[in-house]
Amino acid sequence: MLTNLGWKRSSTVSLRESIFRYVEENGRTYHSFKQGKYVLPNDEQEQERLDLQHHLFLLSLDGLHIAPLPASLHNVLDVGTGTGIWATEFAQQYPMAQVIGTDLSPIQPAYVPPNCSFEVSDAEEPWDYRQEFDYIHGRALLSCFQDPSWIIKQAYDALRPGGLLELQDPQMPIRCIDRSMDGHALQEWGAQVCLAAENLGRPVTNSKNYGRYMHAAGFVDIVEKHFYWPLNPWPRGKKEKLVGMWAQQNLLDGVHAMSMALLTRGLGWSREQVELLLVGVRDDLRNRAVHSYIDLVVFYGRRPESS
Repeated sequence: MLTNLGWKRSSTVSLRESIFRYVEENGRTYHSFKQGKYVLPNDEQEQERLDLQHHLFLLSLDGLHIAPLPASLHNVLDVGTGTGIWATEFAQQYPMAQVIGTDLSPIQPAYVPPNCSFEVSDAEEPWDYRQEFDYIHGRALLSCFQDPSWIIKQAYDALRPGGLLELQDPQMPIRCIDRSMDGHALQEWGAQVCLAAENLGRPVTNSKNYGRYMHAAGFVDIVEKHFYWPLNPWPRGKKEKLVGMWAQQNLLDGVHAMSMALLTRGLGWSREQVELLLVGVRDDLRNRAVHSYIDLVVFYGRRPESS
């Protein structure tokens, strides 16, 4: 049974009207709470893409998570929940758990399972949850934080002894199995996006370091696994082609969202310059002769029982 829980008051912000007055920029809308921190839009077009991307993750990972969760789950946190689709489905799959999803944008649905709720909050501020969590999840956070190691330490402190953290993130820049991407717009796009993010102080290349950050925070039994998203159906294999179709559509729908704020803010490009580059990027995504892919890395680790 679904119920309208409304919004819980976050420890970091009361839900003022201004939070819902989104910022308009270059034809897209962005969050107003802590304006400018997150470079992707929050409009309906982007929400639809995020839900499509959710199914790409499910297809790749064969489920909502790969960490071996305990039989009993009480409190679960989803950091950067986006549309809330992961938190909602997790709450349905684990009805004994109380699931909280947090985000800068209040774009999550009002009707959710009774064990799921959402908060507007900034994960880059000190965490002050009253409860300890059994499991903390974060997905596609590569463009969210100035210092992911600080976020991982906050997660460690918020977990109960024995609790688990799992992070699922694409790695940038885009890769290629051969030289077929050389000189293409897709290669330039990947490089320029990384440079712009670096200029804005929120590098999108940190996911490869999550395991090291987790070790430094005190996590044990750290596991690293890699999954691959071909960016169109160029590979052989039924599942690989299916993943490639979904990944291709995810980027065709998302390159505008992933580029406009980053390149205009981070590199000073005009809207027209961005749009021109994206014409070539979309052509490359449709070109099966370009054998590009994204490395999806998943790390999970446990807070020691004795900590």
